[in-house]
Amino acid sequence: MKYKKTYAWLDFFCAKLKSKELATLFRNCFLSTLTTTVREKEDGSTYVFTGDIPAMWLRDSSAQVNTYIGLCGVDDDMSQMIRGVIKRQFFYISIDPYANAFNEEKNGHGHKDLTLNNDWVWERKFEIDSLCYPLWLTDKYFSITGDTTIFDQEFCKTVEIILTVFETEQKHFKKSNYTFIRENSARDSLENNGRGSNCKENGLVWSAFRPSDDKNTYGYLIPSNMFIVVVMRFLIHVFTKIIPNNVMAERCIQLKSDIEKGLSECAYVETNNGRIFAYETDGYGNHFIADDANVPSLLSLPYLGYCKADDPIYSNTRNYLISKANRYFYKGLFAEGIGSPHTPENYIWPLGLIIQGLTSVSEEEKVSLLRMLINTHAGTYHMHESFHKDDPTKFTRSWFGWADSLFAEFVMSNFELFKNIEF
Repeated sequence: MKYKKTYAWLDFFCAKLKSKELATLFRNCFLSTLTTTVREKEDGSTYVFTGDIPAMWLRDSSAQVNTYIGLCGVDDDMSQMIRGVIKRQFFYISIDPYANAFNEEKNGHGHKDLTLNNDWVWERKFEIDSLCYPLWLTDKYFSITGDTTIFDQEFCKTVEIILTVFETEQKHFKKSNYTFIRENSARDSLENNGRGSNCKENGLVWSAFRPSDDKNTYGYLIPSNMFIVVVMRFLIHVFTKIIPNNVMAERCIQLKSDIEKGLSECAYVETNNGRIFAYETDGYGNHFIADDANVPSLLSLPYLGYCKADDPIYSNTRNYLISKANRYFYKGLFAEGIGSPHTPENYIWPLGLIIQGLTSVSEEEKVSLLRMLINTHAGTYHMHESFHKDDPTKFTRSWFGWADSLFAEFVMSNFELFKNIEF
């Protein structure tokens, strides 16, 4: 039986939860990715599709298996599976680093947009997080296993590709060939014949789409650039301490420095309640001030490792985001939290509620958020993409691996707080 030690741990964990409601919900969410979306391939790689969409997102697949990282130290099957996910992600990046989602086989399935097409690619929306998440997952895998063999030739090749893309997109309008148009869809098509809206060069990395797969308002997505800083810290450590490579280390150091300079110049907005982070900017002084439930988000910055939860600017930003000041914050009969323009108005995302809990320093807030999540799964015992604030039986996506996995991570991270609570 594969994952024998994982299943034994799961039984032990659930038995310790006093609430049977929570135990059932946790078990279902924890197993969701492992039992319904994981396909281990003969070449040693692991294909992880997102749920009700038969494609592997670089972002979603990383987040879906991150919940299992801690078990890599005790379950060799789990370690092999997650290493296989990283292998598969690196393979896809080598095919097209501008794509966000891929097919299991070279079958041509997916969107037929006006961009550089490839039969492996399901969708070619350039999102910074698609390149950050596999590195973030690699960092977490290494921190648990100490497995230095993952830093092989394929790893170095993939990092080289990623750095080249980021360096190119720092000067998007001068150096990049990326364009994207979706026929008959102004919502997804980029301005300027697919090139995107104009931005001032300042060290930040341009991107076309948010982690929700929605088009940016402005080309510099602040939380995604901060995510680059996080993974550059990891790569600098790798190329200075583990597999010394001065050229690669210097490129990582320079990119991190450039982005931090750009952030210092245009990532902040002054409000009546203090300085906060903007969500997007164009470098010319225009800002989009909001937050989206999808990660990376401004709310998720401590979770991703960019800053501490008690950072003053983050605290100001957090207070702004979980209030009616945020255009995507909704408050209703069953819950209050952040949604997304990706779904209808007044629909709250469990992802946003969970990230709010994972970044909270208040036990009272964490328990309140857990109660909201338990009261809004609509009897399915799974997390959804979103649900209506006044009627959780109205929801989008009944099979969404990322939300299930993140809920399990939330419970695991707060076991001592949650284990004796009745629901």
